[in-house]
Amino acid sequence: MKDLEKQIARIEQRNKQVEQNKAWETSWTRRISIALLTYVVVWMYLQFVVHVDPWINAIIPTAGFLMSTLTLTFIKSVWIDKMRHEK
Repeated sequence: MKDLEKQIARIEQRNKQVEQNKAWETSWTRRISIALLTYVVVWMYLQFVVHVDPWINAIIPTAGFLMSTLTLTFIKSVWIDKMRHEK
């Protein structure tokens, strides 16, 4: 009986971790963090390699990233609905 309780406790712990990972994947904190890192990397590339004004130009790939995360959420939900209907 104790072995079964231990297994249940492990499964519950694993489920909590999976839920936290899912929450992180869809969080605005993650999206904004990646967007900021994208901006900084592109800014540095434009400043030191291409030698152009990086302030405005670095916004384009950052905005593209943010738009893709919003669009992919919609596409994912459509895909999931389609997969449910196929079964």
